[in-house]
Amino acid sequence: MAEWIGIGRRARRCYGFDEIALVPGAQTVNPNEVDASFEFTGKRFKIPIFAAAMDGVVDVKFAIEMSRLGGLAVLNLDGIQTRYENPDEVLEDIARATPQKATELIQTVYTTSIKEKLITKRVAEIKKAKAMAIVSCIPANAEKFSKLAIAAGADIFVIQSTVTTIKHLSTQYKTLDLIKFCKSLKIPVILGNCVTYETTLELMETGASGLLIGVGPGAACTTRGVLGIGVPQVTATVDAAGARDFYFKRTGKYISIITDGGMNRGGDICKAFACGADAVMIGSSFARAKEAPGRGFHWGMATSHVNLPRGTRIQVGTTGSLKDILLGPAKVDDGSQNILGALKTSMGSLGASSLKEMHDVEIIIAPSIQTEGKIFQVGQRVGMGK
Repeated sequence: MAEWIGIGRRARRCYGFDEIALVPGAQTVNPNEVDASFEFTGKRFKIPIFAAAMDGVVDVKFAIEMSRLGGLAVLNLDGIQTRYENPDEVLEDIARATPQKATELIQTVYTTSIKEKLITKRVAEIKKAKAMAIVSCIPANAEKFSKLAIAAGADIFVIQSTVTTIKHLSTQYKTLDLIKFCKSLKIPVILGNCVTYETTLELMETGASGLLIGVGPGAACTTRGVLGIGVPQVTATVDAAGARDFYFKRTGKYISIITDGGMNRGGDICKAFACGADAVMIGSSFARAKEAPGRGFHWGMATSHVNLPRGTRIQVGTTGSLKDILLGPAKVDDGSQNILGALKTSMGSLGASSLKEMHDVEIIIAPSIQTEGKIFQVGQRVGMGK
């Protein structure tokens, strides 16, 4: 599989969403009759999509609306919502900042300490609306924050860092024992992020219910430029799904694979499921919703790092309601709205009646898939030419 890149060194060719296409099979299915739901730890969700735990995407109101529509939204416990009693004032300042000052302002905003009472308050606000409360934090805060969140009624706990492994070495601080942590919690745990077969397999041994797959593909993430690390999402998802299937055959335990980042239109999401994802996590598409707290802006989770930011603030605009983006009707031509409708239509065209059947559709390498015959769209910057 690897190619020579120089004397004594070989490298594996990996693929992203723009380099592949899905091939219709011998049958088609009425899109209205396909099942695009996602089963996770015994519960079924109508929409197999998580809204990412980013401060420009998810606040309490957004989480409630996402849950009402049938999806899942993750609240960042390390973010603005738990640092400020009135986060709207801070979010307004970030939206008004110039591009030159945005990162510096975000760094300053995140130096304010997290208030434990706000963790309890935010989770309780979500639960009061009878919505799913899914929360996220970094490994260093997991033990303390999980107790507070669970006491307030949290349904799912996410531990997220740029790269997560079982073997994290440090002499400067105590590392989190992921196996002990996952086994001690009474609610499902999702771990992230990882991109390789071996690490995926090792993380499944922790007892986690799901894994986030992806390093650096997010629209506001600069990890790949700053650190030079990452694996394109098609290859990362296929490898992780292979580990999941092997683990299931060996143990009988099915651990969900959640492709995280790199998808900004319906076609990308469809390709993620064809590569083996059980669900996807997206941020920038939801940052465009009227309900999103970012006011048309979106920034990476590591933008606030005081020494080495690995994210930036980008302007995505506000294009419609969360319902428009998830369920339509689409009012734009670029595939960024009615993404569930796009998924169901793709499933029907491919002859897949369920997401599990999507895992078996034919995938081809197609470097011209985004440009073939699209000269007018590119020239006029419409549709696929944007």
